[in-house]
Amino acid sequence: MKELSRAEHLVENSPIRRLFNKAAGLKDVIAFTVGEPDFDTPRYIVDAAIDALNHGAHHYPPNAGITELREAVSRETEKTHGFKLHPYLNAMITCGGMEALFLAMTVIVDAGDEVIIGDPSYCNYAGMVHIRGGKPVYVPCYAKDHFAFDLEAFEKAITPKTKAVVINSPMNPTGGIATEESLKKIAELCVKHDLYVLSDEVYNSIVYEGHHARSIATFPGMQERTVVVNSFSKKYAMCGWRVGYAIANERIVDGMSRMQEHVASGVNAATQWAALRALTGPQDDIEEMIRQYTVRRNLVVSEFNDIPKLKCYAPEGTFYAFIDVSETGVTGNEFAEDLIEKAQVILVPGDTFGPEGKKYVRLVFAASEEKIKAGIGRIRKYMLEREKNQ
Repeated sequence: MKELSRAEHLVENSPIRRLFNKAAGLKDVIAFTVGEPDFDTPRYIVDAAIDALNHGAHHYPPNAGITELREAVSRETEKTHGFKLHPYLNAMITCGGMEALFLAMTVIVDAGDEVIIGDPSYCNYAGMVHIRGGKPVYVPCYAKDHFAFDLEAFEKAITPKTKAVVINSPMNPTGGIATEESLKKIAELCVKHDLYVLSDEVYNSIVYEGHHARSIATFPGMQERTVVVNSFSKKYAMCGWRVGYAIANERIVDGMSRMQEHVASGVNAATQWAALRALTGPQDDIEEMIRQYTVRRNLVVSEFNDIPKLKCYAPEGTFYAFIDVSETGVTGNEFAEDLIEKAQVILVPGDTFGPEGKKYVRLVFAASEEKIKAGIGRIRKYMLEREKNQ
């Protein structure tokens, strides 16, 4: 048989799946791996979907999304980003933030193009670049810079082949938020070198201690060259509903909409009406989720920083904690593997997200306080036993 595609060979499952498989035969496992809220979708959003189905939302929606939701997304983005949009030219609805990113990559990236991504960063970015035949170019992101790009390395990474940059702030897996100074410099370089930006903003509502996640699209010269990607998954606990959106210039949105026709046709109609209700309905449930994330975040940071040889970076946003295990003398991958075997706790090795993450593990604190306390208790015991045996 003839060989399959180059992309099929290059794109692999996340190592998170390997950890799931390893833990499958173990009993009483506590996992902090999957990046989704542990809350159910608020009832008023569920009811909106049911109501839509009861009133005939059974047919193909427009490729770019229903008019009402595109209008609501445009109004929300105008409110948060401060620039004017045309709801039919600058906004489209997608199957989650993932499809928005993929469609944007499809419209922007050609074979041989280089795309700058963070190291560490969400592992699917590189996979999407590979699928397009492009080359991911990793730029280190250090804790001292709030896990934003090292600016000197960023500038050196730009070549004549560089086509785009992916920015995720607040950031998965670190919880870091890029500073305004950092974003300003990156924006200036993107304008200077005529680069597109894919700004993944799916965590921009989950922030702590007065932090604000400014979008790079709001800097001079950036609105026209930035694709703003967002999702209902994290903010509204709607991961399984698969609905997100993209904001971009008219040409990019038109291209993404045409690509949508060949990929999924459109987003589930009832889901879109539920998303509309999420945006326009009461936000009390969302505020309560953020309050609980804040309590959990503070608990995780306090507890881990009280365990010798472990250092937890205090996340400024998201529901991820990035824990430095380098003082243990092993890599994050070795630490995570041993932790599963000896404590039945699953954390994600930091090198899942890039080589610079090799001394870290990631913990998802979208979990109950009881589960977090139980898991950290096991880790504390594991570390005490480790010290005793060394």
